[in-house]
Amino acid sequence: MKTFFKITFIAFLFLPELGFGQTAKYLVLFKDKVGTPFTIAQPQQFLSQRSINRRLKQNIAITTKDLPVNPNYLTQIRQTGANVWFSSRWLNAALVQADTLQLTAIKKLSFFKSVEFNKLLANARIAGGNDLKNKFGTEALDYGSSVTQIQMLGVDVMHDKGFHGEGMLIGILDAGFQNSNTNSAMAPIFAENRVVATYDFVKKETSVYEDDSHGNNVFSIMSSYLPTSLIGPAYKASYALIRTEDAATETRVEEANWLFGAEYADSLGVDVINSSLGYSEFDNPADNYVYANMDGKTTLITRAADWAAGVGMVVVASAGNEGANTWKYITAPADADSILAVGAVNGFQAIGSFSSFGPSADGRVKPDVAAMGVSTVLSSPANNVVIGSGTSYSSPLIAALAAGFWQAYPYLTAIQVIDCIKKAGSIYSSPNTRIGYGIPTFARAAVIAETQYALLSCCVPLQFDKVNIYPNPVIDDITIQFSDAQIGKSAFVQILNLSGQSLYQGSLAILDKNQNWKLPISLPSGSYLLLIQNNTMDQSVKFIKE
Repeated sequence: MKTFFKITFIAFLFLPELGFGQTAKYLVLFKDKVGTPFTIAQPQQFLSQRSINRRLKQNIAITTKDLPVNPNYLTQIRQTGANVWFSSRWLNAALVQADTLQLTAIKKLSFFKSVEFNKLLANARIAGGNDLKNKFGTEALDYGSSVTQIQMLGVDVMHDKGFHGEGMLIGILDAGFQNSNTNSAMAPIFAENRVVATYDFVKKETSVYEDDSHGNNVFSIMSSYLPTSLIGPAYKASYALIRTEDAATETRVEEANWLFGAEYADSLGVDVINSSLGYSEFDNPADNYVYANMDGKTTLITRAADWAAGVGMVVVASAGNEGANTWKYITAPADADSILAVGAVNGFQAIGSFSSFGPSADGRVKPDVAAMGVSTVLSSPANNVVIGSGTSYSSPLIAALAAGFWQAYPYLTAIQVIDCIKKAGSIYSSPNTRIGYGIPTFARAAVIAETQYALLSCCVPLQFDKVNIYPNPVIDDITIQFSDAQIGKSAFVQILNLSGQSLYQGSLAILDKNQNWKLPISLPSGSYLLLIQNNTMDQSVKFIKE
């Protein structure tokens, strides 16, 4: 694998020449974030409170990786005449559309580090480069009942216990959601304003309802409520609909779009991401991956999926529809090590012939689990209940199950949710290369949660860790004394006046037993309360500002 990577890098050492005035898209990486006006002490500048709370709940620190890129860097790139499409916090990069002269000027900027993969991600559109049925799966007009796909995962049990996704936010990264806003199967969601955000990273706009039908089909599997016809596992959840895939082409820019989409989902506070997309071969054969690249660390989309998991989201992805093709194997990002990759079975739990093979190139079990992806019931953009096949349609069933399961066991972390679902697989003790640990059920996952993670259910230990601060009175800086057990965790911090009015709230990454914290806001002289909380600490300390 290392040898292949080196050969690939050498092959990409020289960027292809563009014609005069012709532009292409590049993912430009920056050396640092020096000079950025954003700070981890004030994460509400770039993350929603829901996003901050998701991290706090799981003791995930907000770090410099979460900081937006320096806006001045983007300004300097625009001054070259290049167009900046989007920027990435996690990669510290920007998607830039530039011609040869503009790219040369960008490379001379002091903060320029490199170009991802040392090559362009997309040139002029290549039309007709893909067989969309092979890419996404098939769809045929054929009425069916959703009872089989529901009962196979024990979702009926989950619903009987009162968990339908209430309070959960699911992000769907896909190719477009054609007519979803007028689809009767999803009418309750729109009537109750539970689509909280939409964005199209292909066209750089907020509208997502006029593009490809694939995302609509995925959305309907998760969220429909048509009694006697089609009911989704998470029909009472809220959703963010995010377009990252251009169905008419296959270029690496779509991997970058996925990264931007995942960061957007993170900033909204999304709990679960479903991605019924996979990448291995492209319109330009020189961009193609090989099986050795499915190692959990090479492709951009795989790294992005693991970064998304690292900030506390459950990421679910289709394994791929390559099982009967020459490629045969899983596609990125199914090889990511911190997500759930989903294979496909039929209504009798037999493996779908198209479902991609594992393991990952470095030998890990992949796919992780499976669900019904052969003749899955969905609602088409034409407002008809039909059936479709593909791992694209098994993945949303698992993602919706994960949302309802996490609703039922909110004290779990994202990684623990994934662990419970894996261990709930029908062949957990003897996984294979087609369906991984097998078909999970809500009931089996519940047993894992209530036994292996039972001690977490009390949420907060009886004995809280204590903190102290000094000096007191305070001028500009406070030193907060934490216990050794808190090092590496994060805490929610809030400054209130003595009337209880909140003056500041944010996240604090605990890096030291005696941590210096500069007051994030200017305070007049007087008395205040500093509130510090996480799952093992809940304390308010009175201090005086001189």
